[in-house]
Amino acid sequence: MAKTKSEESFKVSGEGLLKKFKELINEGNVRRITIKEKNGRIILDIPLTVGVIGAVLTPILAAVGALAALITECTIAVEREVKE
Repeated sequence: MAKTKSEESFKVSGEGLLKKFKELINEGNVRRITIKEKNGRIILDIPLTVGVIGAVLTPILAAVGALAALITECTIAVEREVKE
């Protein structure tokens, strides 16, 4: 089975950022999450590996939560690993 990458993006409000971020992580096939401002400037770029869970993820969630409090609208770009 070959592995390929797919990309998609979601526009979210600051309030919905942390919720959407957690949903994406729970899906399990996400390899990178990039959070961008309305104007396209990258705020946070997070590579995720299969082993990123628990205590390692806590500081990342704190950073995303702080961003959510500061921004009104952003885009989450997601890179997924897809098995063919």
